[in-house]
Amino acid sequence: MASGYSVAMNSTRTTLWLPALAVLGSVTSLCIGTSFAKKLFPLIGAEGTSALRVGFSALVLLIVWRPWRWPLSRRDAGSVIRYGLTLGVMNLLFYLALRTIPFGIAVAIEFSGPLAVAMWSSRRPVDFVWLACAVAGLVMLLPLGHDSPLDPMGVTLALAAAVCWALYIVFGKKAGHLHAGHSVSLGLVAASFVVVPYGIAHAGASLLNPGILAAGLGVAVISSAIPMSLEMMALKRLPSETFGIMVSLEPAVASLLAMLLLGEHLISSQWLAIGFIVLASIGSTVTAKRAATPSAEVVG
Repeated sequence: MASGYSVAMNSTRTTLWLPALAVLGSVTSLCIGTSFAKKLFPLIGAEGTSALRVGFSALVLLIVWRPWRWPLSRRDAGSVIRYGLTLGVMNLLFYLALRTIPFGIAVAIEFSGPLAVAMWSSRRPVDFVWLACAVAGLVMLLPLGHDSPLDPMGVTLALAAAVCWALYIVFGKKAGHLHAGHSVSLGLVAASFVVVPYGIAHAGASLLNPGILAAGLGVAVISSAIPMSLEMMALKRLPSETFGIMVSLEPAVASLLAMLLLGEHLISSQWLAIGFIVLASIGSTVTAKRAATPSAEVVG
């Protein structure tokens, strides 16, 4: 019996650890891909890099998921289009922000979008603690003083990307009943109609350079195809609370990888600000899950 218990415990740990590692791999892959993408900026600009990433991501996911196999109502098509257009604008604004502010800080500021969505409908006292953490982090990052090390335009673009991320979540929920591969692949096609023409207008024939195309494909695979595949695998096997907590680590992971791969070193107050935002995201995830559990039990 003891042997059987040990086997069961080991199986449970494996069941939890593998998808948890998949989420960590997803976040790491996304951050590595974006770090490599930033190295393309001197060659084709943020606009051209964004065009290659979104365009190739759409092509890869179209080939993988073949969304034409599923029917799509007119109402669902409208939801997917709004979701995809918002995704495209969000990607473009975020890459434009990366031209002048560090990667980790841009991610931390962008996280204010989903945090705002999470807290908008909640009125529990504990949520004001997480709101205060998020506001404190943002205040420490925003260029409110004359001696701020951050570019005001870059911060403004990151905040605009945060707004788009919030809208992306709202629109994505309206298409949430569709298969993930169906909605995401079609959404990226819609996003490409925003980003690709803008990138072509900026970078022109430079995008046709074989080396640039190969690098763009690599960025798309590393920062989109691999992370999305790992996330879909993890979501099926991991509690939503654990998934949310691990995704909340993205600003910290982005800051560490940007320091290693791009040489972007942050000052202590910026690390502290990112810590506040990560804490706010983790806290809101944990308390939202705990609040949802009792209500589910009452309904049942």
